[in-house]
Amino acid sequence: MKITYIGHSGFLAELEQLSILFDYYRGELPDLPKDKKLYVCSSHRHEDHFNPDIFKLQGKYPQVEYLLSHDIWPSRVPKELLSQTVFLKPDCEWKDSRIQVETLQSTDEGVAFFIQAEGQMLYHAGDLNNWQWEGEAEEWNRKMERDFKAFLEPLRGKKIDAAFIPLDPRQEKNYSLGMDYFLELTDTKRIYPMHCWNHYSIIERWLSEHSDSRFKERIVKISSEGEVFEQ
Repeated sequence: MKITYIGHSGFLAELEQLSILFDYYRGELPDLPKDKKLYVCSSHRHEDHFNPDIFKLQGKYPQVEYLLSHDIWPSRVPKELLSQTVFLKPDCEWKDSRIQVETLQSTDEGVAFFIQAEGQMLYHAGDLNNWQWEGEAEEWNRKMERDFKAFLEPLRGKKIDAAFIPLDPRQEKNYSLGMDYFLELTDTKRIYPMHCWNHYSIIERWLSEHSDSRFKERIVKISSEGEVFEQ
């Protein structure tokens, strides 16, 4: 499997017979074989996770399917592409002959994606994260943590090949709460930090502060848009 970091929370996963594009916001997309099925996933309607330019991909890749969170309005989808678009609510399943998709509820808006395809398991969190903030009311932060753990519970013990997880420097000392919990909850081979707002030093910060962690070799060091990783 080849993983390309597009930018922010955008990643492209290329498998043998299909490709999956997650949360395209902006950035350069590599050329893909036109005879390969392309699934385009958007976790929610926020502009840093959903860009209507994804619908232009139909002109280049005829085998494209759009898997969109239910909070993205159907009116934003070109009418001629509605038959190739699926709107997914939290805690639901969808599958075809190639992939199986499960959604989790987000602690922000929309959904997170858990996808099985060609023997690979991928998880894209969208904005499902433990969004605790300095200065926020204590009860609000406590509820956030409870909801985060409850919404992630379906993944407990799952063996995941690649997971795309927020590591947001805006959270200051709370920046890694979500990723730390996810690492303990699941058995994930590779973690791709995202939602870093181009501050990739936050990944090095985590590695420095967790130098004794048994998970440190699983964290992918992303440093720029367009990087490609094989796994």
